[in-house]
Amino acid sequence: MTTRGKIVLGALLAVLLYFGINKLVSSGAVFKKAEAQSVLLNSIELPTATGGSRANIAVPLAPLPGATPAEKGAPVVWEVMAWNSQMAGMLANGGPRTTQGSSMAANGLDMQIVRQDDVSKMQADLVKNALDLQNNPETPGLIVSIMGDGLPAFSAVQMQLQKAGTSLQILPYSCGKSFGEDKLMGPKEWLDNPKSALGKTIACYLRDGDQNIALKWCADNGLKVNPDETTYDPEAVNFMAASDFLVAAEKYIVGKPESRTKVVNGKNTGVKTDVVADGVATWTPGDVNIAKQKGGLVNIVSTKDYSNQMPNIMVTTKRWYDAHQKEVTGIMTAMAVAGDQVKTHPEALQRAADISAAVYGDQDKPGAYWLKYYKGVSETDRNGEVVELGGSKAFNFADNLTLFGLDNGGTNIYASVYKTFGDVQKRLYPKELPSYVPLDEMLDLDLLRKLQTQYKGKAIAPAETQKFAADDEIRQSVSKRAWNIEFETGKSAFTPETQRQLNQLFDDLVVAGRLKVAVHGHTDNVGDPQRNQQLSEDRALAVEHWLEQKSSSAFPDGRVQVYAHGATEPVASNASPKGRAQNRRVEIVLGN
Repeated sequence: MTTRGKIVLGALLAVLLYFGINKLVSSGAVFKKAEAQSVLLNSIELPTATGGSRANIAVPLAPLPGATPAEKGAPVVWEVMAWNSQMAGMLANGGPRTTQGSSMAANGLDMQIVRQDDVSKMQADLVKNALDLQNNPETPGLIVSIMGDGLPAFSAVQMQLQKAGTSLQILPYSCGKSFGEDKLMGPKEWLDNPKSALGKTIACYLRDGDQNIALKWCADNGLKVNPDETTYDPEAVNFMAASDFLVAAEKYIVGKPESRTKVVNGKNTGVKTDVVADGVATWTPGDVNIAKQKGGLVNIVSTKDYSNQMPNIMVTTKRWYDAHQKEVTGIMTAMAVAGDQVKTHPEALQRAADISAAVYGDQDKPGAYWLKYYKGVSETDRNGEVVELGGSKAFNFADNLTLFGLDNGGTNIYASVYKTFGDVQKRLYPKELPSYVPLDEMLDLDLLRKLQTQYKGKAIAPAETQKFAADDEIRQSVSKRAWNIEFETGKSAFTPETQRQLNQLFDDLVVAGRLKVAVHGHTDNVGDPQRNQQLSEDRALAVEHWLEQKSSSAFPDGRVQVYAHGATEPVASNASPKGRAQNRRVEIVLGN
């Protein structure tokens, strides 16, 4: 063979070898199983209820608290993140330390509010406080505020508390919630085509509320997620760990790549690849920093859509809680009074924002900053793209009755949120969270019920409720997913096996309380077309009626709409039993 022939033959062999290796790598057949595999979450469910419309109730403006510390009352420390959901608590206290004329002072409390953005330090502080209380019962109690959907992961501190002879306890009252502030930000194309997020990476604080937003959005759109932040799966949505919500935003802004091991079909290939943060799950001011410093990301989904996901939940030790029932009731009462003021009077809200600035201590962020992003705004980013930033809500007493299901047989929204995300995090991170504390071991609603009795017959501001217009169709969808809800053959009656699916669907829709629900019924092509059209409508109506009967508060009039398609939109061939089964389906679309 000539020299030229040898060169040509060598080149051909090199090409064949290159493509052969790539095909082998892609098949995943020759590599060992990855430690953690990507997961398609069946559903992430939440509760529904509170939302947009405000009732106009005349709550007189109370005198604003003074600026002078009261310096008397039962001492207690409240650790908070920089989070706008706490406006009612800020006004209630009057300043970083309880001031004269504040509702906390009126209820016999001397509270010191301390900023703490690090969840692990909050856990450590609770353990230390438990030990201090054990040695000296006169030690000031410690309360920490966290995202309600993040409490299952936070409850990992329970083992250390038990060693200190106590346990976690929830204060049965929330001062507010995130309403748009916490969000998943990503490239605009993710809005129109969620599947374009596959193979991309989201920076966030893992196993907490902001990651939960991203996980729910992935589940709602049928996208696999890769829970292992040390590997990269091109067929799943990947995550990049950040130490807090601001660092998550910074990872996108800086764009520094991280080296990952590529995983294909659940098997570790050993191939290294660099990834950068393509999206971010964060909250204010993380979203503001992204818009102002780099831009390029829009809101994909937020707590404005998943409106019940993230109430502000306060926890303490059972040791302090049991010994200070009067003080706990005082805190709840003070926040209830301040909640009405913040929700009703701009002067009170402005004062709460100024107190927030003093507590959070950022020199470049005065009260006007926190007020602006409490209300939520639309601004242009560095690239000229309009993005929504901020958004929180203060709670009053009636909002709390709704949150915990004490309003005329309503759904316990927080119980659904807690279990939903506890189950998800436990499934994705079995090593870090092999189990989580059952809610009924930490939550006792007796004090809230007692206050409810005291308020009975008195004029109190009502809870905010979301109103839906029956003829207002979904204009922008957030997610679309087929549910495997089985019916008896040729009928609209559910099979006994489908109850679990229905319960999952219920929780899923409860979380996304502000979104409308479109139920689309489909059949296979067996039988008469007109009969199939009617059958698909009957089945969609059966789902609607089941949801509304289970909770009229979560599914008020107009929230659920029904569409019938008969056999006109198959997703598989009707030539096989398997294909026909796929075509007999109910699809749920969530949107605004």
